[in-house]
Amino acid sequence: MLLRATPPHTFTHTLHATSDPQPLRVWICSQRARSVKMPSYSWLLALYLAALTGNTDGAVARESTERNCSSTPPSEYIAPRDARLAFMTGFTGSAGTAVVTLNKAALWTDSRYWVQAERQMDCNWELEKDVSISSVAQWLISEVPKGDEIGFDPFLFSLKTQEDYNINLESSDRSLKSITENLVDKVWKERPSVPPDSLTRLPDRVIQRTWQEKVEHIRTQMGDSPYKPTGLLLSALDETAWLFNMRGNDIPYNPFFYSYTLLTMDEIWLFLHMERVTEELKVYLNASCEGALCVQLKGYDTILDHLKNYVTRPGVKVWIGTEYTNYALYEVITPQDKLLTSSYSPVLTTKAVKDETEQQILRDAHVRDAVAVIQFLMWLEKTVPEGNQTELTAAEYVDKCRSKQKDSRGPSFGTISASGPNAALAHYSPSKETNRRLTVDEMYLVDSGGQYLDGTTDITRTVHWGKPTEMQKEAFTRVLMGNIEISRTIFPSGTRGVNMEMLGRRALWEVGLNYGHGTGHGVGNYFGVHEWPVGFQSNNIPFRAGMFTSIEPGYYKENDFGIRIEDVAVVVPVQTKYGNNYLTFDTVSLVPYDRKLIDTSLLSSEQLHFLNKYYETIRSMVGPELDNQGLREEKDWMLRNTEPFAEIGSSASVSSSSLTLIALAVALLHNIV
Repeated sequence: MLLRATPPHTFTHTLHATSDPQPLRVWICSQRARSVKMPSYSWLLALYLAALTGNTDGAVARESTERNCSSTPPSEYIAPRDARLAFMTGFTGSAGTAVVTLNKAALWTDSRYWVQAERQMDCNWELEKDVSISSVAQWLISEVPKGDEIGFDPFLFSLKTQEDYNINLESSDRSLKSITENLVDKVWKERPSVPPDSLTRLPDRVIQRTWQEKVEHIRTQMGDSPYKPTGLLLSALDETAWLFNMRGNDIPYNPFFYSYTLLTMDEIWLFLHMERVTEELKVYLNASCEGALCVQLKGYDTILDHLKNYVTRPGVKVWIGTEYTNYALYEVITPQDKLLTSSYSPVLTTKAVKDETEQQILRDAHVRDAVAVIQFLMWLEKTVPEGNQTELTAAEYVDKCRSKQKDSRGPSFGTISASGPNAALAHYSPSKETNRRLTVDEMYLVDSGGQYLDGTTDITRTVHWGKPTEMQKEAFTRVLMGNIEISRTIFPSGTRGVNMEMLGRRALWEVGLNYGHGTGHGVGNYFGVHEWPVGFQSNNIPFRAGMFTSIEPGYYKENDFGIRIEDVAVVVPVQTKYGNNYLTFDTVSLVPYDRKLIDTSLLSSEQLHFLNKYYETIRSMVGPELDNQGLREEKDWMLRNTEPFAEIGSSASVSSSSLTLIALAVALLHNIV
């Protein structure tokens, strides 16, 4: 699945009235939203702005999910209770920033959603098309009088977002002011509640490290730090879920739950919605005792007060990961000598390296997932020529195939099912308005994934059921070459993905083609399909053995077709002739590529050999699972589509050469006779 650059995924708040003379006049709300036509509530929000007294002439709120910078990376998905932008504006696109003053309301969103926003918003709203923070800041400067302050919800701002706004406003005699109760929530009387479902713990069969072992390991890292932190604050939802081997269902497609953790060398505080903790979970967490391995359960909304109290203790120093800590928590850790920062917390960097059990079960999940995708592709091959399938029916069917597999927990994201020109939109998502019928005359791209109790999957295949053009075949083959070149590369341990990312583009660059998205992202174990901080971007951490990443080069011809080939791979050690500390990738996605789209004349002998070895792996790993599930027809389909390609120097090539040699020998003998 594509990873897009998006605002941080974050959460809720508490109003602080102030006695300063200036009134609040502006509220800015940014989020990822969902989809239903709604009336505009900008006028009601403006009334709250007018009623507030305080030192703010404006307020800025950034939205994602409840109260923290929640999942990593910033999620495409939010809970229904967090769809504030949709409630306030009527706009249901997945990204946007809204600003409300006493007199005006404006929305910023990118080009994917301009038409949608204009259709869904009423006349109270202006649409702004430059989505940069500098654009929002310039608008604020033009609308907010000098000397006034612009309020914002600090629970929904990352440190970097707050800093970027400050930089853009600092010379304008206007500044930001934290307001810890979200004003949208004040007017949203029917805001959905937190899901009532109880939280769960992972079964022992998918766990190698207990939560107690993880806590002790993280404490060891805290103790080894030369800066001697006394506490570690965890804001990202997957940090707490990983640490305690727990899961929830608060965020669509992501098994997370609203939470914070404050871990010290001798205490553990877990902040969550208490009513969702069963007696069994309390026993599991040792919640009834006091001690270094006893979890003290606290209400989710008490995190700010508890953190304030903790930092008043003498000699404390709180370690935070700046990428995923919200500004509300950061600003109460004062003075600065009580703060220790790193880009990522030790929990995130530790979680990025899967242990032996996690590696094996994630591989197992991909075998079962391959069965589902093979069923899906075979079904498409049979039914598309009949003319009855669409992007939406295909998306539904691939989810249905996965749901039949062992330990299925639903899709890991909304399926990208795209035919013809729709596939040229890299972030396309099918809808009733855009739904396109699948035909044998167009290329079809499907990017989908599943959540399983033992792993998370993400795979993209591009196919053509008719006769592709030469340009389509060349583009597909060059994308495949990029996938193979990254997958087969050998590199020193500690190499950053950004330093090898160009391998995925080189074959395309050679003919003047390229793609405009990232080349890969980390993948979790029954976690987020985009798991930070692994991947090929500049802010990802160096690769180490045991990390899982997607590898997904592509090419998109505007208004015509789109190609992406995505596999998940695990980083593994490799023996070299002279060095030992080297790594490579082992592909764990196990679904063949469309043979009719591969021009083998473009592939090097090494690439052909890699492709054939990959197909051997599919046969040996997926074949037995197809047998176990009694899927004879699907196995035949898999065997046909994993037939080896002729390699230079292979028996197939040699046999052809042998015919020439034999003919030459016969001619020579004839001449001698």
